[in-house]
Amino acid sequence: MDNALLELTELSHHSLVQYRLPGTGELIPLLHIAPSKTDAERLLVISPELADVLSTIISRIRDANGAVPLVISYDTHERIWNPPMPLLFQRHIGVENRPIPVGGIRDMLNDALARTGLADASNRPLSFSPHDFRRLFITDAIMNGMPPHIAQHVVGHGDINTTMGYKAVYPAEVINGPRAFIPRRRTTRLSEEYRTPTDEEWEEFLGHFERRRVALGDCGRAYGTSCVHEHSCLRCSLLRPDPDQRDRILLIRDNLLERITEAEREGWHGEVEGLKVSLAGAEQKLAQVDNLIARRTAAVDLGMPAFPDVAGRHITTEHASASPENPKEPEPARAGWRGTRCESLS
Repeated sequence: MDNALLELTELSHHSLVQYRLPGTGELIPLLHIAPSKTDAERLLVISPELADVLSTIISRIRDANGAVPLVISYDTHERIWNPPMPLLFQRHIGVENRPIPVGGIRDMLNDALARTGLADASNRPLSFSPHDFRRLFITDAIMNGMPPHIAQHVVGHGDINTTMGYKAVYPAEVINGPRAFIPRRRTTRLSEEYRTPTDEEWEEFLGHFERRRVALGDCGRAYGTSCVHEHSCLRCSLLRPDPDQRDRILLIRDNLLERITEAEREGWHGEVEGLKVSLAGAEQKLAQVDNLIARRTAAVDLGMPAFPDVAGRHITTEHASASPENPKEPEPARAGWRGTRCESLS
């Protein structure tokens, strides 16, 4: 059962409480929410408009003596009959007053929505549950400045993450925060950093990307930085090897092996150490290229879309066009056209 509906059925004449501020004497309307399935008793500050609605309900259900009739309701959770209480949601049936059940409140809500004539995006009548109004209230409250931990206590959630989950819109602070941060950040930096680049600077920037191309692939170092490996690309982790250059990398690897053998034979131990570093880089690039080739081979071919799937619009012709061989007889419809003429997508 909807917890919000259960709380509505338990509202009584005693739920509407008045509190007078000791300093100013201002009268504050309060609404007492009895414990429900979460056993969270709450005392809420309500708006004057809601207080006026509740006062109207009380006026309508008063008897001839001005008292709110006592009715006996059934607690579906505890499976017991409650003692007589001056419930707000009650109605007169026959010679007695009875509480309005949960189903009756839901029917009245749906009837009120139907009378408005409102519809959703699919042109179907709107359908709300009382629980939806809790989400609307939390969303509106938080978006208009109510701290989330206060909203948590208002709705009786034990975990603030539950309250934030009820916030049914994209957080505006995620958009407004960065937008406000960027101007503040710019005021703390030199205006020189935000000037329009000259033609020479722009050409230098574009030229950096053109100079990324090397024999074995592409260099991924950032703009304005120099090569830390003195253009020994096999040793650099920023080299993006080109699969088409796999044979070249193999030749370099084989040449390194021959040079290592020669250096060990001649006793050039310093040379051996440097060559082994380059050999490890070559082996790593070969493994990287093989992995890239394997991924390309395993890729799923989605195929090309059929012409009817990519055509923008179709216009049905009133008369089939005549064939060049026989101007008087219509040309048979070609496969895929079905007697229609496609307009250009432009």
